[in-house]
Amino acid sequence: MNNDRILAGIACTQVLAKLSDYFDGELAPEVSAQIEAHVRQCDNCARFGGAFTAIVAGLRKSIEAPSSSASAATARLRSRLGLRD
Repeated sequence: MNNDRILAGIACTQVLAKLSDYFDGELAPEVSAQIEAHVRQCDNCARFGGAFTAIVAGLRKSIEAPSSSASAATARLRSRLGLRD
């Protein structure tokens, strides 16, 4: 990474490598705090982290939300089988 800066005792490349674990809550509290401090000081990591957060949140939402087509298919199947909700 160009402009790999060390802020709050952690380099940009380390922050980016740990973002997924950070968002999953899998890091030690000290490491999470170090990442948060770095991102507050680093515009590049803040931008990337914001985009990463939006993508992960969107994916999680789409995975967790039931598909309307799946719901319709389930309803038709239940109806044809004579099952009640």
